[in-house]
Amino acid sequence: MEYAIEVENLTKKFGDITAVDHISFKIPKGRIFGFLGPNGSGKSTTIRMLCGVLTPSSGKGRVFGFDVVKDAESVKQNLGYMSQKFSLYEDLTVEENLDFYAGIYGLSRKVKEARKKELIAMANLTGKEKSLAGTLSGGWKQRLALACALIHKPKLLVLDEPTAGVDPVSRRVFWEIIHVLSRQGITILVTTHYMDEAESCDYIGFIFNGKLINEFAPPEEIIKKEHVKNLEDVFISIVERETNTKVSSSFQEMKFLEPDE
Repeated sequence: MEYAIEVENLTKKFGDITAVDHISFKIPKGRIFGFLGPNGSGKSTTIRMLCGVLTPSSGKGRVFGFDVVKDAESVKQNLGYMSQKFSLYEDLTVEENLDFYAGIYGLSRKVKEARKKELIAMANLTGKEKSLAGTLSGGWKQRLALACALIHKPKLLVLDEPTAGVDPVSRRVFWEIIHVLSRQGITILVTTHYMDEAESCDYIGFIFNGKLINEFAPPEEIIKKEHVKNLEDVFISIVERETNTKVSSSFQEMKFLEPDE
């Protein structure tokens, strides 16, 4: 089997803090993989190492066979990255943002124009080419960011909470695009706090306190294994098990609404 991502004992420390703790996993090509965990669990740190942005403290990571440390530039040429915060240039137009990213990847004028046309149509941005990115709504901005991440036709698309703060309609449209891209053979690694999004992934894995809790597996398989009704219950169950604390327990002693003595 060919793998898009291979991780072996990957670790990242910041001083005395271990953000990612000896995690290992393999992701086959052409599927959608959800990477789940509470805030501060190590998701974004793992992604930044896989993108060649952060250097691991120890362990190994490979993207399409390229070492994330030794071959960082080759890794970047094979992936597209989109963060939870809009990271494009708000004082540039839709078209100018696409031109900028095409230039970063050294695309020829002919290739650039062809891909711009395809991506504008894919993102349903037709008619907005001359609009400043800063004037777009949250959903339109996310589609533009996705188009820019795809301009060089990456084999792997990494999405770090891509729909945070986006309205439900825009989220659904965005995920319809993601599934189309997956069917075209692009491997997708995505972090999300929306369990409906996670359930639409082919495989999901949970990370908590820097440790990978389970091997990547289909959502329905994990739900069945945990003996719960849905993925949100799985998420809560894992947090409670790892912290040995009931999620509701922190509210039991609240006295704010009780009458003063």
